[in-house]
Amino acid sequence: MAECVRWTDDADDVIKGDLTAAAAYCTPAGGVVVTAVAPCGIGDQDAGVLGFTTSLGFGKKLERIVADPHVALAFHTREHGFSASPAFVLAQGMASVDLRPSRARLEALTPQAERYVGKVVRGPVWDRLLREYYGERVFVDITVRRVAVWPDLGASGAMAVTGAAWPGLADQQPPPGNGTGPRIDVAKVAGRIATLPHRVLAYRGADGFPVIVPVQIAGHDQAGLRLVVPAGLLPAGGRRAGLLTHAYRPQLVGLSTRICTGWLEVSPAGAVYAPHTSKGFVAPPSKDLLLVLNGLLAKFGLWQARRHGTAEQLQRLAAGRAAGTAG
Repeated sequence: MAECVRWTDDADDVIKGDLTAAAAYCTPAGGVVVTAVAPCGIGDQDAGVLGFTTSLGFGKKLERIVADPHVALAFHTREHGFSASPAFVLAQGMASVDLRPSRARLEALTPQAERYVGKVVRGPVWDRLLREYYGERVFVDITVRRVAVWPDLGASGAMAVTGAAWPGLADQQPPPGNGTGPRIDVAKVAGRIATLPHRVLAYRGADGFPVIVPVQIAGHDQAGLRLVVPAGLLPAGGRRAGLLTHAYRPQLVGLSTRICTGWLEVSPAGAVYAPHTSKGFVAPPSKDLLLVLNGLLAKFGLWQARRHGTAEQLQRLAAGRAAGTAG
């Protein structure tokens, strides 16, 4: 069993203070998807465990995490949070999914989450609308293997590592058979993310864990988005990578997100990201409207998950992976 990683108190202040984090997981093709989550301070510094909650309605994400549990969380923005630290914190570890959390675990999360996303609303109508949103969550628990901390949110300066040593830069990946260039309109993607201030890029590191780094976008052309990243954080050559850009208000009201997958090419001339897919959403800038939307989406997602037997499929996948690991 790997040794428990106890991160520093300064890192814990960031982890427990940030309203949102970037969560990255690997794809079967060797790529990485990075999305925004609200960890709500879930974590135990002494036990070396972090986590977040999600819904069975996001079955593809859970399937990939179960199939390859190498994941990462990047605490990359202090906006509307509770920490004054300027540090960029990256935690990498092995995930397990609690598909059927106990009622006690779900109820214990409620007062903790209220600090970050506001009071739970009650009443006959709200209780019925939000039953699935509040009560049908799954937990992604991450046994931390490494925590890397940079002194500022731009990830410049010297990196300090707790846990497993930093593995160095990954080798380049073979290009996909259908080409590395953009597969969607680059100008349209650039326009959609222009007003989203928080931006991170994620790729599969040398030891299989996703690496998440902050990026700036310096422009675009027919080859893709031109990225600016601190020196030494991106491996040379080409590879699959994920891009997350987002904006949000207090308690995640008015959330706007754009998630891309694509091909990253790093050369002496700079870093170019060719987007292959792009999806996003904009939440209403009203707490009540946001709750209505969340409630309806949770109901629909859970209905789909039950219709397709998502929980049972994930349990079979987890059992198969456990048997393969034991063998």
